Amino acid sequence: MTFRRALHEKENDTGRYSRGKFFLIAMLCSFSWYIVPGYLFKFLSTISVLCLVFPKSVLAHQLGSGQFGLGIFSFTFDWSVIVYLGSPLVTPFFAILNILAGYVVIVYIMIPVAYWGLNLYNAKNFPIFSTDLFDGHGQSYNVSAIVNKNFEIDNVAYEAQGRINLSIMFALAYGLSFATIVATLTHVLLFNGKEICERFRASYKGKIDIHTKLMRKYQDIPSWWFHMTLALSFALSLLLCTVLKSEIQLPWWALIFACMIALIFTLPISIIQATTNNSPGLNVITEYILGLIMPGKPIANVCFKTYGYISMAQAVSFLQDFKLGHYMKIPPRSMFVVQLVGTFIASTINVSTAWYMLNNIPFICQLELLPKNTQWTCRGDHVFYDASVIWGLVGPKRFFGPLGNYGALNWFFLGGAIGPMLVWLLHKSFPKQSWIKLINLPVLLGATAAMPPANTLNFNSWIVVGFLFNFFVFRYRKKWWQRYNYVLAAALDAGVAFMGVFIFLAFGFTNVKDLYWWGNEGEYCDLANCPTAKGIQVRGCPLIK
Repeated sequence: MTFRRALHEKENDTGRYSRGKFFLIAMLCSFSWYIVPGYLFKFLSTISVLCLVFPKSVLAHQLGSGQFGLGIFSFTFDWSVIVYLGSPLVTPFFAILNILAGYVVIVYIMIPVAYWGLNLYNAKNFPIFSTDLFDGHGQSYNVSAIVNKNFEIDNVAYEAQGRINLSIMFALAYGLSFATIVATLTHVLLFNGKEICERFRASYKGKIDIHTKLMRKYQDIPSWWFHMTLALSFALSLLLCTVLKSEIQLPWWALIFACMIALIFTLPISIIQATTNNSPGLNVITEYILGLIMPGKPIANVCFKTYGYISMAQAVSFLQDFKLGHYMKIPPRSMFVVQLVGTFIASTINVSTAWYMLNNIPFICQLELLPKNTQWTCRGDHVFYDASVIWGLVGPKRFFGPLGNYGALNWFFLGGAIGPMLVWLLHKSFPKQSWIKLINLPVLLGATAAMPPANTLNFNSWIVVGFLFNFFVFRYRKKWWQRYNYVLAAALDAGVAFMGVFIFLAFGFTNVKDLYWWGNEGEYCDLANCPTAKGIQVRGCPLIK
């Protein structure tokens, strides 16, 4: 909202830069700088000091790598790395503190203890931080060997090749996801349940705030617009599941079930998003549910996750846009039409761009064939694929059930349910201690929910910048923060976005090769992906005897 006001409102204060001028200057600086870490000198995106000081030490690389390790003494000069988790400038400071607390406990206590201390799940047989799938000997798992021609699991081949194993970071990430989704429901029920009921009753009594009163001059959106959109999209999805039944693998009842999950979780997750600028995901719980019901069908699992999780995420985004329009006094009908038209345009462009990139960028998403420090690694898609194997192809019973290695992680569900209750009881016991209510366990437990595909460098840099602006600048330069903070966030994002498009059109679209020199050879932490167990031989890694 601050950004839009900066572009449209006139300011009479001649003693300072107007927010519009400040935005333009900051955007141009961001635009000009990003070509350095984005193309000319990519080393500036991931500087790992320990890897440079100890180039032959596996331990140093595991500790120091910002991409595949704990990120100690790792830093960046690339705004796109910092903003990978969303802009830290617009996240409330109490939410940053919750994320910091959860992140430190998980990354710098739980993972080191589980890996070096307990060797939990034979963790030393695999890298400490990896999204790959492994066999019991630390080698990459041959997924193609256990898939039949119908994209279903070949049980005989799976039994012959053995169980799939995960890195300790990946395994704990799933456990924490279990806790986060249950903690979301418990937290909202305890801390926001009363307010939700009161606001629901108030909506029927006609109590309105000033913004709603001002919006009354516009025609409201007829309910049938929403009903028609829902009916049409549901009918098309149902048609897809029935006509392309063998390709989609998702039965009609599963589609309805996924829509019910999205409906149930939209309200509690919207509340967490509105108060903390962080949104817990439904990806893991939707995968878990259908994996139990329909194991061995990865395409069905992916589709169920799309309808159950992505539709909820889109609903939250839809509400955010309408909230912005409400405060900006934009006619509701215009907002609805723009959203609908924008959906068609964006989906068409996204699919077209994806097809173009898949067909024209050599070795895109193929990590073993791509050059070092390339941007075409598809981190998110790689995790999405692994999830389809874990939850859809193999199924949770062979991972988190009696047939798998990770059954103990199911106890995280109980921890997620009990945690907010303890915080709530503590708040009730000491009501004068206002800071207790700021402990948000869905945010704290879900601090590393984006990891993977995010890495420790993303988190470290995000937290540092968030502290700098939302604590130090807010406390000691509050007037500057109030005037320019959100404008700066928008300007930095816009500059990186425009330069990113320019780099692709100028160098990627025209098949101009990347610059190959030591400054574009990655972070020099190749040994971070090595196991540390004795007798495990992996190509490119030293053998520990």
